[in-house]
Amino acid sequence: AGWVGSANVYGAALGALIAVFIVKRIAWRPASIAALLALIAIDVGSTLITSIDVLIGVRFLHGLIGGALVGLAFGVVSRTKSPDRVFGMLLAVQFGLGGLGVMFLPPLAPIYGTQALFFALAAFSTVTLLMVPFLDDYPLDRAPAGASAVATDAKIRWAPLIATLLAVFLFQAGNMALGAYIFGVGRGYGLETNFISAAVGWATWIGILGCLFVIVLGIRFGRAKLMAFAMVMTLIGTLAFHFSADPIVFVAANVGTSITWSFVISYLLGMSAEFDRAGRTAAMAGFASKMGLASGPIFGGLLIGDHVYGPLINISALVLGLSTVAMLWPAALLDKTRTSSPNATETP
Repeated sequence: AGWVGSANVYGAALGALIAVFIVKRIAWRPASIAALLALIAIDVGSTLITSIDVLIGVRFLHGLIGGALVGLAFGVVSRTKSPDRVFGMLLAVQFGLGGLGVMFLPPLAPIYGTQALFFALAAFSTVTLLMVPFLDDYPLDRAPAGASAVATDAKIRWAPLIATLLAVFLFQAGNMALGAYIFGVGRGYGLETNFISAAVGWATWIGILGCLFVIVLGIRFGRAKLMAFAMVMTLIGTLAFHFSADPIVFVAANVGTSITWSFVISYLLGMSAEFDRAGRTAAMAGFASKMGLASGPIFGGLLIGDHVYGPLINISALVLGLSTVAMLWPAALLDKTRTSSPNATETP
């Protein structure tokens, strides 16, 4: 099962990388429809597969197509008036459905088999497919009002972009390294599985607050100070997992880091979009994000020994600290560019 999941995520990362090179060259709507139809077919077909080796290859292909679709969608989001807010809404939907998934999908597998999970994925893709005709065209030549000078430059400013992409990778890797083993952390400190499941599920839902803060605040007050405060809270919440033997601390740490996770990643993706409103840099951020999400659990697993999770918590906090250093300079630069532009205003 671990190999199947990893194959899907790494396929998604490769797909997101491919999107970087095609987002400016293809019509996004027909490509999205074709990708969604392919995803539905693969998910339904996966219910018939009995060989683990075949399933690994098929799920890699699924991830490849899905990753390219997400990268393409990120590119389209970068053409909107306020990418930060759109990414905030994206994360709000993701966290909301994620909370439902954590609570309701795992119990279906013992009753209906793993086929139920693939049918659920196909159902989500079907709903998405039905939404596509109602979306705007988002042409390449549309320049959003009040767009940053960084976004409208013909030449991408690579130094702050690379720092932003590094921050995305480290942030996702640091969070996921611990998040992937959060059930083990709870059990390692003596908590019961049912309590852990409820805590993680509710924390995922409450994490939507972070997205909502981004939607409400936008970039009217800049990003750097807000992100610095959120990252301090992230580090405190991450280190608090050392005291998970106290159920209240475990719940608080999960809720706190869930809120800051959705808050910071929304702004990081929005920052990435600012460097190229055609969508290439947003697609790059999608690749960096998926690589972080895929790599975090792999390296995190190497730090777990005999159900001792202290080193994992410490390294996760260290990686998140490095992400903080990487993100604050480009955030401050974009804030400065925005405030110095005469048209840099944002309507709520």
